[in-house]
Amino acid sequence: MRILVIGGGAREHALCRAIAASPLTTALYCAPGNDGIAAQAETVAIAAGDLPALIAWAGANAIDFVVPGPEAPLAAGIVDGMEGAGIACFGPSAAAARLEGSKTFMKQMAAAASIVTAPWRRFTDAAAARAHVEAAALPIVIKADGLAAGKGVTVATSVAEARRAIDAALIHDAFGQAGRSLVIEEWLEGEEASFHALADGTHLLPLATAQDHKRAGEGDSGPNTGGMGCYSPTPALTEAAQSEAIEAVLKPTLRHMAAQGAPFRGVLYAGLMITPAGPRLLEYNVRFGDPECQAILARLVSDLLPALLASRDGELGHMDLRWRSEAAMTVVMAARGYPGAHATGTAIAGLEAAEAIPGVTICHAATRRSASGWQAAGGRVLSITALGDGLAAARERAYRAVDRIHWPDGFCRRDIGWRALAAPPAP
Repeated sequence: MRILVIGGGAREHALCRAIAASPLTTALYCAPGNDGIAAQAETVAIAAGDLPALIAWAGANAIDFVVPGPEAPLAAGIVDGMEGAGIACFGPSAAAARLEGSKTFMKQMAAAASIVTAPWRRFTDAAAARAHVEAAALPIVIKADGLAAGKGVTVATSVAEARRAIDAALIHDAFGQAGRSLVIEEWLEGEEASFHALADGTHLLPLATAQDHKRAGEGDSGPNTGGMGCYSPTPALTEAAQSEAIEAVLKPTLRHMAAQGAPFRGVLYAGLMITPAGPRLLEYNVRFGDPECQAILARLVSDLLPALLASRDGELGHMDLRWRSEAAMTVVMAARGYPGAHATGTAIAGLEAAEAIPGVTICHAATRRSASGWQAAGGRVLSITALGDGLAAARERAYRAVDRIHWPDGFCRRDIGWRALAAPPAP
């Protein structure tokens, strides 16, 4: 099969690695890709958001199957467009992708399907939103209603912090259209976890569990980012918690979406808060998480491509997946200053030495290769993933690989996995 992956980050690099390994794959392309992805796929200079050009290129190049990575093209209707052109495409329709594209839609769906989420209200007026938080209990969660690349959420521990988040979105337009309405909800106490499943409109195929670290600083401090690292599996999602999440969250979602004429196919990724009363739905994503994808796929033994095809074709009821017993840890290396202002074009060395460690893979998120070597080309730049016999061994190996990379202008968190291991790595 001739496969096109859409996107250009570390998640798409992990998808390309997995798809390139499938015996079903005869040609693999990635648009736009990056210089690291070029080791697994032929890159195509079309932006992930240029839907007409992607559809035209896929048709002209006899693509058999398209796998979009990011949420934005899914929300914009890339699946509808590809399928309308007669090209098979993995993922949800634009109508189903509203589960991620609008937090208001997700909350309304949850209420209609009797899925428990945090109590919430929607605001478009800054004064009304400020009055609400001033009367509410703290902490309180302020979310941009639309897609904000993982950066539109503030867990405010003071009224002043909440007011700043409200003003940034509703007055200063920090998130553009995505932040012109806000969902403000009660803070839920517990442990957050990522639960991915493939869906075909009717059936679910759960994937390995994971837990990510969204904050930029150690101890989950600092601003929210697109993700600074994660690990799989997570002890927070016990078998009992997984079963409850499937029965009380994911299955009711599938039933509701099908009843509304928007059956969900693709990756249904539930952000869950594991509370003493059980899993509670925080949000839905409609694609693989990043960096969760890197850690989850590192543990996958089965061929990924048949499962993606079965999701599109409504045949997941016949599928099963095998997983490695080893744990996986992914550490993200980012440019200093991220998620704020940061330099690009800085030199990176030592990638080959890092990846020479057994069980280590490096996925490129934002790099370019020049005659002088590798350079950073964005905020989150590299994902270093390691397998190990248990989470502690995976972490030791991941940070050993990080320490072989010479990038003075980059940084990483040194405590990925601390919630599960209750101790930082050795310096």
